[in-house]
Amino acid sequence: MTKELMIGLAIAGGLLALLYVILRALWIKKQPAGMERMQKIASYIAEGAKAFLRAEYRILVWFVLVVAILLAFTAGKESHWLIAVSFIVGALASALAGYIGMTVATMANVRTTEAARYSLNRALRVAFVGGSVMGLAVVGLGLLGIGILLLIYTTYFGADTPEEIQKIMNIIAGFSFGASSIALFARVGGGIYTKGADVGADLVGKVEAGIPEDHPLNPATIADNVGDNVGDVAGMGADLFESYVGSIISAMVLGAALALKQSDFSLGLALVFLPLILAALGIVASLIGTFFVNVKEDGDPQWALNKGELVAGIIYLAGSYFLIKYLVNGTVTTEGVFGYVQDSFTALDIWIATVIGLIVGIAIGFVTEYYTGAGKKPVWEIVKQSITGVATNIIAGLGLGMKSTAIPILILGIGILLAYYFAGLYGIALAAVGMLANTGIQLAVDAYGPIADNAGGIAEMSELPPEVRARTDKLDAVGNTTAAIGKGFAIGSAALTALAFFAAYMTAVGLAYIDIANPKVVVGLFIGGMLAFLFSSLAIDAVGKAAMAMVKEVRRQFNEIPELKAALKVISKHIDEPVEKWPEEDRKVFEQAEGKAEYGKCVEIATTSALKKMMIPGLLAVITPIIVGFAGGPEMLGGLLAGVLTTGVLLAIFQANSGAAWDNAKKMVEQGVEIDGVRYGKGSELHKATVVGDTVGDPLKDTSGPSLNILIKLMSVIALILAGIIAGG
Repeated sequence: MTKELMIGLAIAGGLLALLYVILRALWIKKQPAGMERMQKIASYIAEGAKAFLRAEYRILVWFVLVVAILLAFTAGKESHWLIAVSFIVGALASALAGYIGMTVATMANVRTTEAARYSLNRALRVAFVGGSVMGLAVVGLGLLGIGILLLIYTTYFGADTPEEIQKIMNIIAGFSFGASSIALFARVGGGIYTKGADVGADLVGKVEAGIPEDHPLNPATIADNVGDNVGDVAGMGADLFESYVGSIISAMVLGAALALKQSDFSLGLALVFLPLILAALGIVASLIGTFFVNVKEDGDPQWALNKGELVAGIIYLAGSYFLIKYLVNGTVTTEGVFGYVQDSFTALDIWIATVIGLIVGIAIGFVTEYYTGAGKKPVWEIVKQSITGVATNIIAGLGLGMKSTAIPILILGIGILLAYYFAGLYGIALAAVGMLANTGIQLAVDAYGPIADNAGGIAEMSELPPEVRARTDKLDAVGNTTAAIGKGFAIGSAALTALAFFAAYMTAVGLAYIDIANPKVVVGLFIGGMLAFLFSSLAIDAVGKAAMAMVKEVRRQFNEIPELKAALKVISKHIDEPVEKWPEEDRKVFEQAEGKAEYGKCVEIATTSALKKMMIPGLLAVITPIIVGFAGGPEMLGGLLAGVLTTGVLLAIFQANSGAAWDNAKKMVEQGVEIDGVRYGKGSELHKATVVGDTVGDPLKDTSGPSLNILIKLMSVIALILAGIIAGG
């Protein structure tokens, strides 16, 4: 297969995904949006989300321009000023993927609420289609962006020798840098916004006032729902976009290193472009899988989502076997190439490595689901220990998070060793590609969760019948599990991709190994290990300060707005009693408070806090490898990458699982639990303890934890881009 055809297939795959995005977005727009009150609430959420993204992108455009100029003027002899173009395209594609996904999600939320008035399956369908737009936009823009750049660069530079291919790969790495940069700021900024608002809504609304976080009288409720979109949709979309393109580009870079040693140039080309073709296959598999997601009224939404992913997985496994066998039609020589214990490997070895990646991702996902799933033994332990108060709830959650790192790390380690055994470093990179090949449907399942969560909030604020909220809650509960599994995939792929970029960096600077007896390496290890903690602390501290400002504002409104104050007193007399059964005088007091909550002020606080606090963690990730690389040389920078990879992965697992377990412990109590013959539910002391635990876990699982995945890859990409300059110096 010629390089032109392989690049053409990648571009076609990207265009196919974007065609799906357009058609599905139009389908969602045609769905009924419910009554006027529902549409008004949804418009508040959409306007707040778009306003935040516009403000965020206005800041980031200056960062992108400055970095692009620096890249253009400092490109080494192994690179070219066009790396700046790659960087800009990667940043734009990442931002666009997030914006498209969030725009459609804010259209889908109210339509999911309306669909839930009629059936569970209809609501699932709307929410999932909304999520699938996000998923396919990410993979479509990612593959299309890489494909178009490759088409331009191969035409401009030529691609008739391994050396030309190597140069092009060095330039393409800028695309991953751009995607990673935007992803980090989007994740941190969106995470600060969503969790600052969420903590404020929970602490004052649930714990102090005794009302649900989505109650229309809660001033933070619109900001909370906006946060679901800017953090859990746009932020997560940019995150997965970065992971997806990073896995493809890291494998292509290592394929280019192998191509230099192949006597058959066509075989070398196949190794370089194979990750692109596998990604295109993953798009087709994901598209087909989306049509298998449906559920009966009394059915299990989890099985419906699993069914779509299972179909996509089977198609990918079968298709990748034949594709790899067709493209890699000879024995790959590894003699003289860094990072290989075997003298050669075959197409079958490559396929096994990709399968290993998929299995590792699924295994980590299931382990994550065990430790964080509602009703599972570990989460039950948190619920039971919460009887004695907040302190034991926090202790239980911390212990669970630490314990939950063991099995995923062992699975990851076994996966790395097996992939390396079959196809060396190229096998590890392709394991990451295999893990993320079906990102289209994986992200669709992930993004469906925030849409279902928003739908429940709109149902609560619109005071729809209880059965509507029951259906959206059923969808939301599944969304929490899918989000946890998605985080498992993200963490596993981050480790594999960062390791592949790390290997490419070592090859570029000529480091055969990292010698821990070298003081420079040891210092680098310590700085890298520390950096993950410092980065997390900055992100968590930012959420804490944003939440504090939100809590003060909500308290102010509850105390200073007479109608809200009076309504809260009435609500406290009728806990868990429908409004229609209240005395007429109390109903009148409650109705007078409608529309008095100043939602806009809470949205403004969340936006300002997020934009102010997102810059320092992001710049820390970009500047540190540059300073260490120039001050300490290739060895110290290698130590830095090893340190941040090790502690970053462990911290990411710990934070994601602790936060998710605290969240589901709270949800279990809200649904009602029985411990030692006593029934506990909303408003109980047990519930208050779990709410506090959930607020502690919020910044861990949705801000600092996911951002660490991006941090380790971003620093590895920067190191690879700097390799030529540092080695030359």
